[in-house]
Amino acid sequence: YGDEVIQSADVYAAGEVKTDDKLEEYEKARKEEKHHKHMEELGGLGAMATGAFALHEKHAEKKDPEHAH
Repeated sequence: YGDEVIQSADVYAAGEVKTDDKLEEYEKARKEEKHHKHMEELGGLGAMATGAFALHEKHAEKKDPEHAH
């Protein structure tokens, strides 16, 4: 076979590193997904706020045409 002897602890440790890397990648991807979802929700809230402000301005313009923008 050869002069090199592989200990079971060495194989286990090598496997552990790969598992940790996969777990780390998964956590990073999950965190990024949450961040994008949060930003998408904030964008929707901003669009709703813009629409509400536009309706408010339209109402104010009808009420007082002198101060219309």
